[in-house]
Amino acid sequence: MTAPERPLVLAADEGRHPPGNEPLWGESWYFDFTQPDGSLGGWVRLGLYPNLGVAWYHAYVVRPGRPTVAVADYETAIPKDPSLEVRSNGLWAEHIGTHPLERWQVANEAQGVTIDSPAEAYRPGGPHGDLVPMALDLEWETDGEPYHYGHTTRYEVPCTVHGEVLLGTESFEVDGHGQRDHSWAVRDWWAFPWVWTSGRLDDGTRFHGSDIRIPDMRLGFGYLQAPGGGVVPAAWPDANDGTVASSEVLGDEGLPERGDATIAGLDLAIEPLAFAPSLLVSPDGRVDRFPRALCRFTAPDGRTGLGWTEWNQPQ
Repeated sequence: MTAPERPLVLAADEGRHPPGNEPLWGESWYFDFTQPDGSLGGWVRLGLYPNLGVAWYHAYVVRPGRPTVAVADYETAIPKDPSLEVRSNGLWAEHIGTHPLERWQVANEAQGVTIDSPAEAYRPGGPHGDLVPMALDLEWETDGEPYHYGHTTRYEVPCTVHGEVLLGTESFEVDGHGQRDHSWAVRDWWAFPWVWTSGRLDDGTRFHGSDIRIPDMRLGFGYLQAPGGGVVPAAWPDANDGTVASSEVLGDEGLPERGDATIAGLDLAIEPLAFAPSLLVSPDGRVDRFPRALCRFTAPDGRTGLGWTEWNQPQ
């Protein structure tokens, strides 16, 4: 039997989509980045919950050995269609697809708060660190083939990332790599755990995997992209074929100390370098711990790389 063709990512997919009727139907745009030496990284996410009447906005910048600087707003007004510009108290941010499937610009001006210890993010009311002005002016440029999950309305795009990060009086020029994704469907953070990971090895290999841990079922999605080569899909067309898997060792407060992932035959050891965690509370009071981390990845043949990993942990 011939395997079904995986859907292509279209330029029209980059914009906003009509919402479904479900209360937790959401649409999000996610962007991350790493410096080549691992000294700096960050992630930005704009998530729209139109049926709840709110948008979520996150922007985190990490430096190993230094406090994380976080912006998290769960009551931002939904931007008017088709814009992805948000304004709230002490926050301005915009996300512009200047060339669909090729280039996105992301900028913000916001008041961040420091997180000295990752567990502080799980306190009621959020962390209570020092206030630090944050400004981002970054560009994500496609550096590979956009990858459609096929089984759901989501795609991932490997990128190079360039621009500037301002934290207080410090300025950082970014010239590294990252990932962006876009999804539109029901997003219930509190239903089941998952692990998402993405990065780039030092030989230019790009990788991405999602290990979805539904009770009595494990689903996987992901890909490998070698330098100059095409996409090697994982878990396609069977999302339960075991070609994407992960495990982790948890420490205090459920923060991962280390982990492992397998994506289409590539085995990776995962070492968290700096955390950028969130506490997510549902409209009905359910709680989810969401640690994300800038990570170093090591393959059995000695290749290493950097990227981001998230562990979704419903409580």
